[in-house]
This record gives sequence, C-alpha cells and structure tokens, in this order.
Amino acid sequence: MSAIGTSTPVAARSVLGLDGLMPNKVESLDVQKKRALVQLRSKSTDMEKYMFLAHLRNTNVSLFYKIVCDELSEMAPIIYTPTVGKACLEYSHIYPFLAPPGVPDGLYITKDSLPNLPQILRDYSAALSDQAAFQPEITVISDGSRILGLGDLGMNGMGIPIGKLQLYVAGAGIDPRKTLPILLDLGTNNDSLLNDEFYLGVKQTRPNDDEFYSAVDQTINALYETFPNILVQFEDWSTSHAFTLLQKYQNERFCFNDDIQGTGAVVLAGLINAFRQVAKDTPIENHRILFSGAGSAAFGVAKHICDYLIIEHGIPEEKAKAMFWTVDSKGLVYDGRGDKLPEHKRYFSRKDSVGSGTKSLSEIVKAIKPTTLIGLSSQPDSFDANVLQEMSKINHRPIIFPLSNPRTQAECSFEAAMTHTNNQVLFASGTAFPPYKIPETGEIKKPGQGNNVYVFPGIGLGSIVSKSKHITTSMVLAAAKGLANSLTPEEAARGDLYPSLNRIRDVSATVAAHVCKVAEQSNQLQNESLAGLSIDQLTKTMREKMWDPETAFHTVENIEKSS
Repeated sequence: MSAIGTSTPVAARSVLGLDGLMPNKVESLDVQKKRALVQLRSKSTDMEKYMFLAHLRNTNVSLFYKIVCDELSEMAPIIYTPTVGKACLEYSHIYPFLAPPGVPDGLYITKDSLPNLPQILRDYSAALSDQAAFQPEITVISDGSRILGLGDLGMNGMGIPIGKLQLYVAGAGIDPRKTLPILLDLGTNNDSLLNDEFYLGVKQTRPNDDEFYSAVDQTINALYETFPNILVQFEDWSTSHAFTLLQKYQNERFCFNDDIQGTGAVVLAGLINAFRQVAKDTPIENHRILFSGAGSAAFGVAKHICDYLIIEHGIPEEKAKAMFWTVDSKGLVYDGRGDKLPEHKRYFSRKDSVGSGTKSLSEIVKAIKPTTLIGLSSQPDSFDANVLQEMSKINHRPIIFPLSNPRTQAECSFEAAMTHTNNQVLFASGTAFPPYKIPETGEIKKPGQGNNVYVFPGIGLGSIVSKSKHITTSMVLAAAKGLANSLTPEEAARGDLYPSLNRIRDVSATVAAHVCKVAEQSNQLQNESLAGLSIDQLTKTMREKMWDPETAFHTVENIEKSS
C-alpha cells in the first residue's frame, strides 16, 4: 500500500531507498490534493473520474483518502452510487487500467481457490502490510448476483465491495490497511457476460444451492480461521440467498447484511424525522406505509420500521404489521392471491384484498390511501405523475422515498416529486439528485438522500471498537435512532431528513456510540473499557479511533510500518 508520494519526507525517502527516484521537492498533502483535484475535475465523464480515483487509490492511498474525506459530497457519487453501477457494468473492460500490475485491489475467490483459502487470505494480508497490527478487521463480500438494481454481474460486481470499504474509511475512519474486499466468483447466469470475450470472471453458470452454500460455508470458515475477529458484511446477494445467509450466520458469527439491515436502518432514520414533521396531522399509529418492490431490501426496510413501531411506540405486532402494504410485479401482496409466496413476503402479506384488483400503482395508491410511499422496485419512473398527484391529494405533506439504485433505476426524480406534489413532498432517494428551484419563488430545495453511508460505517466502527460478539437487531435500531437524532438545530429547522454528508465522521461517531451502548445493554460488549460510558463519552472515543490520512504515514516510523 503506497505511502505519500512527493509528500514523503527526505529522511523517510532514505529509509525506503527512494533517494533520486522522485523529484526533489517535498510537498504538503494539501498541495498534492490541489494538483490531483485539478486533474480529476478536468475529466469529462464520471467514469473517467472513477478510473482516475481508482488508480490513485492503488498508488497513493493517503492522497486518495485525503481527497475523499475532504470532498465527500463531490466524491461519493463517483466512488459509489451512481457511478459505481456503470463501473461494474464495464469492470472487466476497465480493470487493467485501475491499478498498476501486481497491486491487489481485493480477493477474487473461485471454487478452485477454496481448499487453499486460508493461505490465500494470509498472502493477501501480507501483500498489504507485513505488520500483524494491520490484519483485516472488516471484509465486504459479494457473489455479484444482485448488483444494485442491475442484476447478476458476476465478477464485475467487485466494484461494490471496494466502494463500500472506501466509504468505511472515509465515513468512519476504518484503517484502509485493515479492509478486505472479496468477490466470491462462482459463475454468472448473465449470458452477455458469458459471451463477452473480455469478461474476467468464471465463465460458467451459477451452481445449485447445495454447492453454493457449501462454497459460502468454506469461505466464511476460512475467514474466521485466519482472522478470528473480522467483521463480515454481506453485500448484494440474490434475495433468497441474502435472507438465508443472514439467518444462518447472524447469531453465530460477527456479521451483518447491509442491503437488509443497513438499508432498513437508514430509511428508518429518515422516516423517524419525516414522521416528526407530520406528527400534528398524522399520529404515528395512523400511518399507512406502501412499499413498491418486495425484495430483500424492501423486506429489510419494512421489518426495521415495524420493529421500531413495536419497540419504541408500543404498537402490538399485528397492528403494526397491518400498517404495511407491499406491491410486487403481480400487484398487491395478499394471502388470497393464489400464488405461493416466498418466506420473506409472507410476513407483510395482507389478510384483506383492498387494492388487489389492479396492477396499476396509482389505482393501488387510490384504494389504500397511504401516507408513505417507498420504492425499492428498480422500476424507473414508476412513481409517475398520476401516482405522485394521488399521494398529494391524500396528504398535505406526502412522504415519498424512491430508493432504488443507481439513479437510472429510481422510481422518480426529486424534480418530479416536487412538481407533482405542489412542492410539499418529504423526499429521500437512494441515490443523489440535484437541488430543485421552485419556479414561483426561486427558493432552492435540496433532496434528502437515504444513503447507507450514514449508518453502515457507524455500525461497523461501533461493533469493531466494542468487540461485539454479534450485531443484533437492537444494535441496528440503535444506529437508526442515533442517525435520526444527529441533525444539528439548523438542519432540523430546515426540515432536513438527514444530516449533511460533510459531517459524516461526526455522524458515524454518534451512530457508533449508540451501537456500542446497546451492545453493552444486550450483553454483546467484549471491550470492557467501554462499559458504563455515556453516549457523549463513547462518541468522543469513536472519533479518537478514526484513521486520519493526514497523519497515518507522515513519520518515518509509520512509513516503515506501511511499506
């Protein structure tokens, strides 16, 4: 892992044997950043920017994270959604240009790798650093089977674990030397990839479930055999596999699923703040919540909201469940529909059939009269003018969250939501949208973004620092409440649903503190030095634990360790 390029002090250059191998001038990291930003901003497309930053990450990690941390609002849409979706579609085509030869950007594990996986893991760790202190403490792992809203991208999905771990570093100060991106490459069912001469993944169809679960078991067992304290984040697995893996491992291993739990927490946080804004018109128990989309992310979000209503507001489970409706490709999900529902859809399946006579979302909205409409369908523009106008007729301030990623899959834009609700919408999307200027007044409104970066870095930091045994549902709910309560007075006064992304490290410290406190209360805490500390004390501790790109490599001692 590269140190600091032309910022390398003269004494450190001698230590590293770099005398004469770079220009004489020793620059500050700020000057390096200024030069790099000039080059980055001169690129004409976001894909060119993505490739520039990927190469920088693999050649000068300090400079890369200096830029990302300082300019996160500008960089997040490039290193993650929406640009990462395009990058994953093209990953095999651009891979040779993302890093110098021999620089590992993550682990590509195949069926043939499994017998030697413990040694492969040790070799990867040694390639990053020969110091035991820098062994991986967190991995993001995917099999590429359901990348964002783009489907099965196989090996090309590696951009997601890489991107998520970059956000762990930027958002929560996880040391990049302690991160491990993994793509479990068991093939793909995507014919276009199987027929692409440049595709770099295993060119065979995906295995049956017995072989699949055996491969995952071997991978997980090898990870914990090699790195016993590592946190595993499952990311972008197919719906049925995502639920099964979470149910199998969450009470046995130190792990969580961001698509199910992280998405649920971040959406819940935004809804808590939205519910607060409409509380005078709609008491919490009177909300009617309609989901368009019924996959793993939708169920995870709905279940977290339901758990919150039950635990925080004392609403009985059956009554809380009755506040939800879900719509899939066949229409309203209800018991009498006639098809066999998968397990995850049954929990919120309606007993009644109101709204079941049509697949038209606007007609379903008209029949159900929801206060809240949440999109996780990957059906672009499905929240059309009819749907949005109907929501506006029902509610003075409709709550509309089109959460599908990337932007091309979003159910509606912020502009459309504002236009068709008389500018009264309480809005949060899963991907970034530009601000909207109200024509009549010239007022600029900024959309909320229910970006998982607000919670998963804090969940990871809090659970790692607390040395939790597991990540429980109560810890994830605590993350949501911590995020909801992290607004500044100015943000709350503006009606913001989420804090400024520029404060992400402070927000992550708050989220991590709430996670840690609940870990203690639920007997998950193993770091006894944190026992009994207040939220404020824990927040301060979390902030102090964060890796800083400006100081990480700026001494001879640190450079020796990182080389």
